[in-house]
Amino acid sequence: MTARQNRSIGRDLIGIGAIVVAATIGYLLFPDNLALLTRIIAIGLLVLSLDLVTGYCGVATLGHAALFGSGAYAAGIAAAHYGITDPLLMTFAGILGGALAGLICGVVILRAHGLPQLVLSISLIYLFHEFANKASSWTGGSDGLSGISPDPLFGTFEFDLWGQTAYVFGVVLLLAVFTLLRLLVRSPFGMLCRGIKEDPLRIMAMGASPKVALIKMYVISGAVAGVGGALNAISTQVVGLDSLSFTQSAESLVMLVLGGTGSLFGALTGTIVFMLFEDYVSAANPFHWLTMVGALLIAVVLFAPKGLYGTAAAFIARRREKRT
Repeated sequence: MTARQNRSIGRDLIGIGAIVVAATIGYLLFPDNLALLTRIIAIGLLVLSLDLVTGYCGVATLGHAALFGSGAYAAGIAAAHYGITDPLLMTFAGILGGALAGLICGVVILRAHGLPQLVLSISLIYLFHEFANKASSWTGGSDGLSGISPDPLFGTFEFDLWGQTAYVFGVVLLLAVFTLLRLLVRSPFGMLCRGIKEDPLRIMAMGASPKVALIKMYVISGAVAGVGGALNAISTQVVGLDSLSFTQSAESLVMLVLGGTGSLFGALTGTIVFMLFEDYVSAANPFHWLTMVGALLIAVVLFAPKGLYGTAAAFIARRREKRT
């Protein structure tokens, strides 16, 4: 095993350990606000999925919440209409719903590039939103989909009002997804997707199909977002149209840029910082909290263009080079 591989494994272990430590601290410090922490995990999965197609593949999209909402509705419909209330089966339904939405979005969005690609992604999120609104017999329409009552996890751990089971379940899902994605982005397929982002013409000259690879990544991204959507449906026991909103898509992109694109650690960092900051300032100053959030984003873009995690990682790398 090379020194580079050892460093990669070391970073993976540090990342997993950091997630466990952060989750434990959150559980101990905010025992009465576990619903917010679970929501952060669900949105973190959405931002991770967005990073796969935007950060690693360079696909511009402002409609990624379509994948998240599809996963949420798939899990909710499975429980409310088909009686599939086992949390693991609901999560699997969310994965399938998100992956199917990823396939649809990928096929449509990848037919264009640049600004037309953004327009297609925005159009798709509005179409998904309107479809969910009109199919009210299945989705509950503007009233939301209720009647979601997940069974106790493994028949033992009930989803209580304090959100303890949902939070622990979310942390385990996040750890599993994060580990798999770390393996994915370092695999030959992950390297291929990075190559497509840098120079698609060279990839085509090598005999590979950029479009096929990107559609595959979109499906994987949809599955990851579907996990987040299913977790949101299980923890809140209701699915609303806000899970398919343009606002949700735009905020997820903001979180990714805030943490740093092209980095799984950056995606999680941006999600945690943005959502905790938003929750704190909206409670402290309900009339001007958007101003504070806007000021934070402007400061990060101007003084940390690689994002919070990306800038910190670059600074540490420069310090190491100076020492050597």
